[in-house]
Amino acid sequence: MVVTDGTDVLLMVDTDPGIPDSRWWVTPGGGIDAGETPRQAAVRELAEETGLVVSEDQLIGPVAVRDVVHGYSDQVLHQDESFFVLFTDRFEVDTAGHTEGEQLTIKGSDWLPVAGLAGLPDPVWPDGVATLIGLARSSARWPVDLGKVEESTVPVDGERPSRDG
Repeated sequence: MVVTDGTDVLLMVDTDPGIPDSRWWVTPGGGIDAGETPRQAAVRELAEETGLVVSEDQLIGPVAVRDVVHGYSDQVLHQDESFFVLFTDRFEVDTAGHTEGEQLTIKGSDWLPVAGLAGLPDPVWPDGVATLIGLARSSARWPVDLGKVEESTVPVDGERPSRDG
């Protein structure tokens, strides 16, 4: 889920507890629970991770989809991801809904200038947040297929990934 006020984007600082000093920026979002649609999951995850409650019809998209492998120190996840965009006023993030795992790995959040994301010292996942925002503003046919991607703290060459929504 890409959350933006049109100039800045809300990103979370994520880490891999198995790799000291690892750090990257990530958009809010996560897995799909049994019986949920991607849109329902996006609304739920946004509320859990940021405290912002929105309706499904406020989301734009999915503007893009991709097949991604995430390699961490303790697991390899394979996910089919759908990206929605939400244009909203800035708000203060409330992390009260974070899961135990999120409490362990998420180390903060910030509204960062979209134009400055490429210059950050830490990676931003997904790559191309500005492109996703641009798609939401365009008359492009959605969803755009971003293909297969790897975003990892450890290489996943030859690993057989587990499947997670």
